[in-house]
Amino acid sequence: MKLLFLLFVGIVLYLIAKGYKTEKFENIKLNVKEKFDGDLMNHEAGLLVALMAKVAKADGQVCDLEAEMLKHTFTDISRHFENSDEIREKLKVIYSKEKESFDNTLEICEKLYKITKNHYQKRVKIIEYLLNLAFIDKEFSQTEFMIAEDIANALKIKRTDFENLINAFENFYREQKENKALSLDKAYEVLESNKDDDNNTLKKNYRKLVKQYHPDIVSGQGASQSIIDDATKKLQEINEAYELIKKDRGI
Repeated sequence: MKLLFLLFVGIVLYLIAKGYKTEKFENIKLNVKEKFDGDLMNHEAGLLVALMAKVAKADGQVCDLEAEMLKHTFTDISRHFENSDEIREKLKVIYSKEKESFDNTLEICEKLYKITKNHYQKRVKIIEYLLNLAFIDKEFSQTEFMIAEDIANALKIKRTDFENLINAFENFYREQKENKALSLDKAYEVLESNKDDDNNTLKKNYRKLVKQYHPDIVSGQGASQSIIDDATKKLQEINEAYELIKKDRGI
C-alpha cells in the first residue's frame, strides 16, 4: 500500500539524516488512516514487524538501540490505522512470537512478495529498513548478514542493490567511527592529556585548565575584556572535551 510505502521511506530517510539517533525519532504525520480488522500476518505491517523480529534476534540479543527503534516502529505504523491501539498490541504480539524462531522466515517473505510483487522499490526500502536495524548497534554479524541475504533473495532483490545497501551502511558507520576518533584525539589535546592517562590524571588536568581559563579568575587578574571573552570560549571547549571523553570512558 502507498501508505506504508511512504512510512518506510520516511523512516529510513529520517534516520539517515539524523545519523540513526533513535532518541530523536520524529513521528511521521499522515492524514489518511486505514481500518483493518483482519490477520496482520496478511498485511504489510505485520509482515514487516515479523521480519524485523528475525533480524533483531539474528545475533542472539536485542540491544537498547534496536529496542528503541522497534518501539517507535510499532507506534508509527499503528498510528496509520483507525484502531491504532489494537494494531500496536497486535504488532507487539507478532514481534514476540516471530523472534522465537527463524523457521518460517521464507514463508513470511513469500507473503510479503505477493503483496508487493509490482512494487520493487518498496521491497528495496524494506530491505534498507531491515539492514538499518541490523547495523544500528554498529556491528553487522555474519548471522545478521545471512538472514538479511535470505530475506533479500526471497523478496527478489537484485544482488547489486543488496550489496550497495550494505556498502552504504558500512561506509556510513566507518566514517562515523573515524570522525569519533578524530574528535576524541582533539578532546585529549584540548585537555593537555593523552589516552593512556587514568581517570584521576584526566580530572586533575581538567581542573587545572578550568582554574586557568575560568572567566571570573581571569577577570580578577585584571585582564582585558577581549582576553576574558577568549577565556570563556576556551573554558567551553574544555568542558565539551571533558564531557566527550567521560562519555567515551563511561565515567
